[in-house]
Amino acid sequence: MTQNTQQSGGQPLLALRSAIVLLLGVLTGIGAGVLTYLAQRSLPAAALAAGAGFGAGVMFFHTIIS
Repeated sequence: MTQNTQQSGGQPLLALRSAIVLLLGVLTGIGAGVLTYLAQRSLPAAALAAGAGFGAGVMFFHTIIS
């Protein structure tokens, strides 16, 4: 069985560039969260750092990937 990864109109659900930018943002957020948790042993601080890392990563990679 194969899965259809495209919408009914033949267009992909997400553009390749957008998928890469979001993936790199998620990886940046995870890295920031893990490093913050290892340094402070605080889940709320790690979650805030992960969110900030994700936002900054998406903005950064959006500007450098063309």
